[in-house]
Amino acid sequence: MNGTLPVDIPPFDLYLFGRGEHWDVYRILGAHPAEQDGESGWRFAVWAPNAQGVSVLGDFNGWNAGEHKLHPVGVSGIWAGFIAGLGQGENYKYAVHGHWGNTVLKTDPCAFHTELRPGNAAKLWPLENHQWGDQEWMDARRETGLPFDKPISIYEIHPASWQWAGDEYGSFLNYRELADRLIPYLKDLGFTHLQFMPLAEHPLDQSWGYQTSHLYAPTSRYGRPEDLKYLVDRCHQEGIGCILDWVPGHFPKDEWCLGRFDGTALYEHQDPRKGEHPDWGTYIFNYGRHEVRNFLLSNALYWLKEFHFDGLRIDAVASMLYLDYSREEGEWEPNVHGGNENIEAVEFLRQLNTVVHDQFPGVSMIAEESTAWPGVSRPTYTGGLGFTFKWNMGWMHDMLSYFQKESLYRAYHQDMITFSMLYAFTENFVLPISHDEVVHGKGALLSKMPGDTWQQFANQRLFFSYMWAHPGKKLIFMGQEFGQWNEWDSESQLDWILYDFPAHQGLADVLRDLNRLLREEPPMHEIDFEWQGFSWVDISDYQASVISFLRKDTRGNPLLWVFNFTPVVRDTYRVGCPGPGHWREIFNSDASIYGGSNVGNYLGATAKENPDPEGWSHYLDLTLPPLAAMCFKPDTWKAGE
Repeated sequence: MNGTLPVDIPPFDLYLFGRGEHWDVYRILGAHPAEQDGESGWRFAVWAPNAQGVSVLGDFNGWNAGEHKLHPVGVSGIWAGFIAGLGQGENYKYAVHGHWGNTVLKTDPCAFHTELRPGNAAKLWPLENHQWGDQEWMDARRETGLPFDKPISIYEIHPASWQWAGDEYGSFLNYRELADRLIPYLKDLGFTHLQFMPLAEHPLDQSWGYQTSHLYAPTSRYGRPEDLKYLVDRCHQEGIGCILDWVPGHFPKDEWCLGRFDGTALYEHQDPRKGEHPDWGTYIFNYGRHEVRNFLLSNALYWLKEFHFDGLRIDAVASMLYLDYSREEGEWEPNVHGGNENIEAVEFLRQLNTVVHDQFPGVSMIAEESTAWPGVSRPTYTGGLGFTFKWNMGWMHDMLSYFQKESLYRAYHQDMITFSMLYAFTENFVLPISHDEVVHGKGALLSKMPGDTWQQFANQRLFFSYMWAHPGKKLIFMGQEFGQWNEWDSESQLDWILYDFPAHQGLADVLRDLNRLLREEPPMHEIDFEWQGFSWVDISDYQASVISFLRKDTRGNPLLWVFNFTPVVRDTYRVGCPGPGHWREIFNSDASIYGGSNVGNYLGATAKENPDPEGWSHYLDLTLPPLAAMCFKPDTWKAGE
C-alpha cells in the first residue's frame, strides 16, 4: 500500500523553478512539516525528472523502499508526497528508481540536517528553529550598504582544529561552545569578521568541507542547524560579522550524493570534459541547466536568509571560469566562440551576484580568483562579474616570496612588495594569508621567516604591519595571530600553549593594536580602492630596503608609514612628509611590549622644511628600528596641506 498522499505545488512555483528563478526553491523541495486532511506529518518533494519512480524510506518504515512512493507533479520533473505521523529527527532517504532501471538510495539534495558521518541519511528538521536577536545588526547592514569604506579584518577558522573540547581528535567544540570561546577571543584581538571554512555537510574530514555532499545542511559535526544560527546571532550581537566559505564549483561522486541522481547526469554535465574535475576527482555542476542554476542560487540565498551570514567567499572561481582549467590540449572543448571561457559559469556568477546584492543589500560576495580575469569585483552592468571583493593572490605570493629571503638579498627584490600598487585599484581586493599558505609542506607563517628566532618574530610583526597598512581588506588564518610554529594540521588543535611565551604574546599584541588602528584611524580604511587614499613617499632606497608611504582618509588626513626590511638600525634617516608640525609615533612594531628591541622615536619627530623643491615640502629625521614598521600621525593637520 502506498502510504503517501499527493500534494499540490502551486503552478507559479513550478514555473519559476523551470526558469531557474525561484529564489526560495528549498521551501518547495526537501522535507517540511505540514498538515493535510486533518493530519500532521511531513511533505516531501524532490527533482528527479528522468526517474521511473521515487519513494521515501527511513526509520519510520523499516527502510522499505516500496511503502511510501512519491507522486509525479505534472511534467515538472518533481516527485512529491505527504506522509502522516512522522516526527522531527527521523532519518530518511530517497530510493530513486533510475532512468536505466537501477535503484539507488540518495540523500535529499535539500536536506536541512543530516546524521553524523559516517552515516549520510537526512533528518527531518524544520527551518524555523531559532528566535533571532540581531535585528539591530541586520538593520544597520542593510542601511549602510556594501562595506567598501569600512574597516575589515577577517579571521579564517576551521572549527574542527581551532580548539577541542577534549584531548583527542573528534572532540570538536559544538557551535554553542564555539560562541562562548571564540567570540571573546575575536573581540579581544579586534577582528571585525569571522570567516568559516565550508560548513555545509561533507563526508570526509580531510576535505575540510570543500567536497560538499549536502549543500543545505550545516555539518552535524558541530551540532544542529539552530546551534549554528545561535553562533551567528551571538557574533552579530557582539559586533562581529560572519562570512561562509561556499563551494558551487564541484561536488563529490559518492553514490548517495547528487551525482547521476536519477540515473542520468542531472546536476553535472554529461560530457566529462565539462562535467568532471581532473584535480579533485569530483563532478562539476551543469551551469547551463535552469534547475541546477536555481538549486545553487537558492542555496546561496538560503545561507544568507536562514543563517544571517554577512558574506559568501566563493571557492575556486578560476576553476569555474575556464574550460581548460587544469586540462591538457584535447581534454577540453572550446566554447561557441572558440575560446576557453566557460560562458555558462560566467553567466551563473553574474546572476548570482546580481540576485544576492538585490536581495541582501550590504552582503559581500568574495571571489577566490587567481587569474587576471578582468572586472571580477566590478558591477555586472559594466561587464564585470559583480563580486564585492576579490582575493589578491598576486600580493600574497609576492609578499611571502619576499619575506622568505634573507634581509641581505631583499635589496634586489624590493619590487616584489611594491609591484602590487601597480594594480591595487583594478579590483576591490582582500589581502589573504589563508589556510592554503600554511599546509601541504608550505610551513607556518612564522617558520617561513628567515634569520634567528628574534628576527623571525620581528619579520612576522613587520609582515603584519605592512599587510595592515597596505590598501585592501585583511584576512589571516587561525594560529597566525600568535605565531603557530607548526604548519596547520586539520587533525590537531592549535598549539595554544605558545601563548605562555612572551614572543608569541607579542605577535598577538601587534595584531590587536593593528586592528585598533584599522578601526579607529579613518586613513586606514576609508579609501581602500582608489589612489586618493594612498601616496608613495619614497621607494627609491632599495639598498637600505626602506619604504615609506601615506594612507589618507576622505578629508585628506594622512598617516605616514615607514618600513625597514633589514635588521640594521638607521639613525637620522630622512623621510619626506607632506606638512609641518609634530608627527607622533602612534605605532612601532619594534616596541618592547611586542618583544622588540624598543628602538624608535618615542614621542615622534618635528617636521623640517625641505630645501629640495622637487621633494616633499617637509621631512622628518627618524631613527628606524630593525625589521620594523612605524606609523606617524600629525598633531595638527589642515585639509589641503
